[in-house]
Amino acid sequence: MNILKNQLLDRLEVNPVIAAVNSMEKVTQAIESPCETVFLLKGNIFNLSNIINAFKQVHMTVYVHLDLMEGLSKDLTALRYISEKIKPDGIITTKNSLVKKAKSMHLYTIQRLFLLDSLSLEKGIHSVCETKPDAIEVMPGIMPKIIEKISAASQIPVISGGLISDKEDVIQCLKSGAMGVSTSKRELWYV
Repeated sequence: MNILKNQLLDRLEVNPVIAAVNSMEKVTQAIESPCETVFLLKGNIFNLSNIINAFKQVHMTVYVHLDLMEGLSKDLTALRYISEKIKPDGIITTKNSLVKKAKSMHLYTIQRLFLLDSLSLEKGIHSVCETKPDAIEVMPGIMPKIIEKISAASQIPVISGGLISDKEDVIQCLKSGAMGVSTSKRELWYV
């Protein structure tokens, strides 16, 4: 297990709630929160470096959702730029090809799966078993049986995200085997 994987697992063991930052206003709120891990879902080519540095100054780990960053294409050059110049702790993406490329650059990878039905579940499990990301983010995250199934089938750590609305959702996700829960609901960062 590499150092970055240990770092994420260690931090989630201390605090399993991940601040999902989906607006610039939430950057400061996340920095002031007790969360140790951030999923950055908003940013662009001009502000990405400053945002990452702000989180790193307070010793938070930050994972950039490549698919949502503005001004950067979703290709090898953008991935290299983020890896070499921006230096997040890892990346999040829905794209198999970016997971494979990021792993070859020794970046920590989180593959996000959107599960709509049985077919997307089947394809998602096949996808992560093929690409072998370091972790999987399951969306929506309020499906305990599905979290258990993906975790067992893939043997890859699972993070729950999406539609997490209260403390009970967080507890249920963790009981079902998720190693962490990502949420943009600020009040849940303090659970």
